[in-house]
Amino acid sequence: MTLKECKKEEKADREFQKKFKFEGSITVLTQMMVDPAAAEKRGGGKNLPLKRGEILDVIQFTNQDQILCRNSQRRYGYVPRAVMLHL
Repeated sequence: MTLKECKKEEKADREFQKKFKFEGSITVLTQMMVDPAAAEKRGGGKNLPLKRGEILDVIQFTNQDQILCRNSQRRYGYVPRAVMLHL
């Protein structure tokens, strides 16, 4: 990883912590997959856009309805638990 990429990731992580009021280090708890049968969603606001079959990093289990996740493009957002499958 180059210095430029590393700085870009650090900036994205700081923005995430500010937007979601997340304190502490960002650790991946597990990985989950978006249900291939689920409808794709564009996201927006604090919701993460969803693609069928996509593997997401779980950052935090926030409540019974949503999970805070990160996708492969290092974008963060909430995802409904109903569309997530364990690997």
